[in-house]
Amino acid sequence: MTDSGFSGIFLELDPPELEALRGIAQERTFPAGARIFSENDPGDGVYVIRDGLVEIAHLIGDRALCVFSKFGPGDIFGEMAVIEDRPRSATTIAVKDTSAYFIPRAQMTALLRRSPALSFKLLQEISRRLRDFNQHHLREVIEAERLVALGNFARSIVHDLKNPLTVIGMASEIMAAPQSNPERRKEYYDRVKRQIGAITELVGDILDFTQAATPQSQLAAISYKEFIEDLAVQLRLEAEFRDAVLKVENDPPAVELKFDPRRLRRVIVNLTGNALDMKPEGDGQVTVRFKQTQNEIITEVQDNGPGIAPEIAGKLFQAFATFGKEHGTGLGLSICKKIVEDHGGRIWAHNVPAPDHGAIFSFALPLPKTG
Repeated sequence: MTDSGFSGIFLELDPPELEALRGIAQERTFPAGARIFSENDPGDGVYVIRDGLVEIAHLIGDRALCVFSKFGPGDIFGEMAVIEDRPRSATTIAVKDTSAYFIPRAQMTALLRRSPALSFKLLQEISRRLRDFNQHHLREVIEAERLVALGNFARSIVHDLKNPLTVIGMASEIMAAPQSNPERRKEYYDRVKRQIGAITELVGDILDFTQAATPQSQLAAISYKEFIEDLAVQLRLEAEFRDAVLKVENDPPAVELKFDPRRLRRVIVNLTGNALDMKPEGDGQVTVRFKQTQNEIITEVQDNGPGIAPEIAGKLFQAFATFGKEHGTGLGLSICKKIVEDHGGRIWAHNVPAPDHGAIFSFALPLPKTG
């Protein structure tokens, strides 16, 4: 055995200790692809690579291995099981033909007791590896979360597009049917136009979700009453199409607010759409009401569904959170939150007090300051 295999933590050994190490080390060879040891094998010793390359991996499931580290000439591996006197915590595989020195656990432990310098070097090496592993793990976690978020985002978009596309498909078939009269075709042509407009606005809102808000100073003052009354016509038709009733309980306040009508329309359409999603079979009812305080206008959207599940109550407005719908990830509510907050407002939700049932989603917009 030459000294070349004992680099790294063994460099500071005294000549007698290095000579003792030569006497106890056993040279072993492993062809490419061979398992040097597997998880839960006995921790019978440590290895020092003379030449070649090995990778350290964890078993995921029954077969898949997740590689988290690779070692080359002069590196030591398998030391944790020896220090802890426990089974192997990982699997080691020779990436290419590899030769290594094997030091049995008992002899390695005795050597560490005799050599404080070697123990300290080993501690430094373990500390360095833990830092490297933490950084590697953090990168993998961030990448995994990014992919999960991207997947959730894609599924959410598909969900939000599904309903309009379904309406367009059904309306197109009715329009193309030979028995359809001109009035019926005109009715469904208008529905197709509305759904195309909804898709266009959805795409715009998603883009808007990632962009900065328009400054309040650049927004025009608009009558909130007229805005709601125009929008209520469409909302009632949508509710009727889904076998439900939308009721506007009181008149909207006749005040002028500074807001983006396209974006605020998306908020109300999202909230009423969610309410319709939660309606009971055959008895769906959505109620919209308004309140005015000294500082803000509050809009409430109430459904008569099962209410908000306790396990999701604290995450309603987080991106991709659901609240009991069969499909969807809640991106609509996170968009609502951003739009309302971009207008200087706030949004919240709670269940209807017993003995009634259902949920109420509310948002408040600030009144313009006077004086």
